[in-house]
Amino acid sequence: MDYRKTIKEIYEEYKVDPKLGLTSKQVKERIELYGQNILEKEKKKSLIKMFVEQFKDPMVVILIVGAVMSLVLGELIDASIILFVLILNAFIGVFQESKAEKSLEALEKLNSPIVQVLRDGHVGSIDYQDLTIGDLVFLSSGSFVPADLRLVECEQLEIDESMLTGENEPVKKQAEFVSYQELPIMEQKNMAFMSTYVTKGKAVGLVTAIAKQSEVGHIAKLLTDQKTESSPLQIKLAQLSKLLGILTVGLCGLMFVIGLIQGKNLFDMLLLAISLAVAAIPEGLPAIVSITLAFSVQAMSKHHAIVRKLGGVETLGSVSVICSDKTGTLTQNRMSVVGTYPSNVPAHMYECMSLCHDVSFGDDRMFGDPMELALVTFAMKANYDPIAMKKEYHKISEVPFESKTKKMQVTYQMGSRRYLFEKGAIDVLLKECQSEYRDGRIEPLSSIRKETLQKEANNLANQALRVLAFAYKEGNGLNNEPLIFLGYVGLMDPPRKGVKEAIETCHKASIKIAMITGDHPNTALAIAKQLNITQNPNSVLTGNEIEKMGDEELKRQVKTHQIFARVSPTHKVRIVEAYQRNGEVVSMSGDGVNDAPALKKADVGIAMGESGSDVAKQASDLVLTDDHFASIVSAIEEGRNIYLNIKKAILYLLSCNIGEMMALILSVILMPHTNALMSAVQILWVNLVTDALPALAYSLEPEDPYIMNEVPRKKDESVFSHGGGIFTLMNGLLIGTITLVAYRYGLNISHAYGQTMAFMVLSISQLIHALNLRSMNHSIFKIGIFKNKYLLATCVLSIALQISVTIFPFFKILLKTVSLSMNAWIIIFLLSSLTLVLNEISKLFYKEEN
Repeated sequence: MDYRKTIKEIYEEYKVDPKLGLTSKQVKERIELYGQNILEKEKKKSLIKMFVEQFKDPMVVILIVGAVMSLVLGELIDASIILFVLILNAFIGVFQESKAEKSLEALEKLNSPIVQVLRDGHVGSIDYQDLTIGDLVFLSSGSFVPADLRLVECEQLEIDESMLTGENEPVKKQAEFVSYQELPIMEQKNMAFMSTYVTKGKAVGLVTAIAKQSEVGHIAKLLTDQKTESSPLQIKLAQLSKLLGILTVGLCGLMFVIGLIQGKNLFDMLLLAISLAVAAIPEGLPAIVSITLAFSVQAMSKHHAIVRKLGGVETLGSVSVICSDKTGTLTQNRMSVVGTYPSNVPAHMYECMSLCHDVSFGDDRMFGDPMELALVTFAMKANYDPIAMKKEYHKISEVPFESKTKKMQVTYQMGSRRYLFEKGAIDVLLKECQSEYRDGRIEPLSSIRKETLQKEANNLANQALRVLAFAYKEGNGLNNEPLIFLGYVGLMDPPRKGVKEAIETCHKASIKIAMITGDHPNTALAIAKQLNITQNPNSVLTGNEIEKMGDEELKRQVKTHQIFARVSPTHKVRIVEAYQRNGEVVSMSGDGVNDAPALKKADVGIAMGESGSDVAKQASDLVLTDDHFASIVSAIEEGRNIYLNIKKAILYLLSCNIGEMMALILSVILMPHTNALMSAVQILWVNLVTDALPALAYSLEPEDPYIMNEVPRKKDESVFSHGGGIFTLMNGLLIGTITLVAYRYGLNISHAYGQTMAFMVLSISQLIHALNLRSMNHSIFKIGIFKNKYLLATCVLSIALQISVTIFPFFKILLKTVSLSMNAWIIIFLLSSLTLVLNEISKLFYKEEN
């Protein structure tokens, strides 16, 4: 533990000459030994591996078996079409997965920081990735800390470690500090950690850990220890695939036995088995879900979200808890003046803010303590230019801020007069002042007046504001001049704009908000009250309290607590797990390295794109490009609509496939002396051409305006809930029945004629049935036939295409169809329209009951 060793012991242990640094020989040896200073990233799948993984689905395996059987039986057209569909689906899956990864790569185009190091006795600049153990690194205000360092020299050094610890207060560092006991990261005053930033002062540090050996690396290691969990929809589709697989094998076996009992040819029964397998499996479903999710990627981009994992889009729709980091997510991650006394700030108080600080100015930004940055910014907004004023005023002396004195003091000369400006704790300044600047006049400051000012300032402090007071004096000589109290300001890391409104939307949608932060409990509670997350002071749980709890106790406590303060990365993961054990679907948002393990563990991890660390982005499912909490809520709304549209597609495809299976099974049982009702190619055509296009059009369904007034669906909720199962089954039975009626009518002319009529009724009735799924409860005429123009267009075009397969010779050969008479077409459309008519009648009864 390097923080427990003296500076001399550190130099000796790492064999470094403090005047020369590492030699070139040492650098080469250590880079070979320790490697580069780069955090390991998740290994990307090869395109070949992605492609092979597309064929693991049970539905796909059954279709492959069907294609092989078709080849053995000499049905080359059937086999070719089935294999073509499978390969097409695989390419779509690979395309979407690789596209998601490229989106992240585009986001991660960050410049590698350059660092100053001492090597071979000379100070030079190198890429931070080329650092090695023992290097002496120079830090200054604004510097990125490129590795874990044991500080060996410090000059008023303060470091922002919020990216690592969640604390937004900079930490004061001391090179001479040595601890004789174990300390948490935030108390190791002689260490600087990778991925943090210097806000004030300068220092020299010796590299003690790089890459995966650093504190950041240890947190990143937690990510690889967690399994990537499937989304709720992926789990349900996998279960559905297994169920359909078992059902298909059972039905095929049953049909085969029935056929043998009826004395049918073995060859014919194998063809029938293939047809039944094709009918039982919604071949287009994986492609429909993938394409719908792909469309959602574009929709998400409009809500400032880059999708890394397509499953995360669907999971968003069932999120019931948002675990949000406070710093940088709910708040702006910068201190700001939110209140002043007096409200009409006197000019000398602005001058004190502009001159009494250690802020340094770069070309396009400022560096320094967050509170001082806030004060300078506040003065600049009032048209006080600190750079110009420092040129106009000549600094004579400075007494830096110290924890003992609790104040900072600077003296300036301007012309013949001198000015002393002082800022610090209000109790300290009030003791020093005998008068105050009040309403444009200097008035005596009585003890009663001091008590009043102190009490008012304490009220601000109780609201988790940092209070800073200001005083000054001026004259030709300052020794005998009285110190005049000017006033005070309240500072805090303010909430982001729009966050409060977004949280209100979450409340309406029955989504719980949990603030998880490394900050002080009072500060967290104050922000939570402002944002209306909670008004209950007893809703705060600290990291120390969590540490003492078992998993079961924490599971109970998260039900009644909304704020988790002073927590570590491990605590964040435990909190997420506790919510998940309560059956919640959890989203975790954050930007820091310390958030990454919880982002990975959550059902949906959301990282901040602008301020987020690389580790956090790699652990996430979504990355917000605008770092706005409101974008999370917009993404959840989009996720709910996407799930609803996918559910419509699933119920539509399954009702169609049930219709196909019922028609085939009933034809064998009720008409044992006839040939197959339809061929495998005809069924595959229906599934992929006339079924898939309308199902795909559901992805373009207009957003439901009432979707955010509903409670989140449960994680284990079936796609067949709320009447979906009965709706699917009844419509499947209806489609199967009218298909069989058409087949029987056509048999009066010939088998080919009956097969063609069955083919037409099956496809056209399904296309008309697609309109029913616009809403299972409300009439199509009420919700608007033309609202989804894409669905209407696909239905019309698909019906036209279906008619064409009975006209053009090429299609007749491919699909084994024949030309039909006008009477046959009238019967086809009358039977097919029953799917819409009967559903509309059932919706009338539904309305009467409700």
